[in-house]
Amino acid sequence: QVQLVESGGGLVQAGGSLRLSCAASGRTGGIRAMGWFRQAPGKEREFVATITWTTGSTYYADSVKGRFTVSRDNALNTVYLQVNSLKPEDTAVYYCAAGSARWATSTTGYAYWGQGTQVTVSA
Repeated sequence: QVQLVESGGGLVQAGGSLRLSCAASGRTGGIRAMGWFRQAPGKEREFVATITWTTGSTYYADSVKGRFTVSRDNALNTVYLQVNSLKPEDTAVYYCAAGSARWATSTTGYAYWGQGTQVTVSA
């Protein structure tokens, strides 16, 4: 089993920034990729970004490309999501996920999920 704990969410004005963290623990040896997803009220959970665990290669949803940056610290078993130039439509619960498949953009590509951290962007 893998446990994931997110942190770093909060309330920020439009144009502001946050850095979300996701700490992984447990049997992390089988992780090949980490992903970030978000879910706004009344909407489905959507893909935001993914990073491969060994090489650090990244892939982003078009809606966040150029504003969000995903990175990882293998020594700390932690993945980060730097979110800049935030917009009110970025308001959502942000979830990190871990899985054995690389480049997955669907929720089905990840076996483990964190509890989520709320990001609220005011206009």
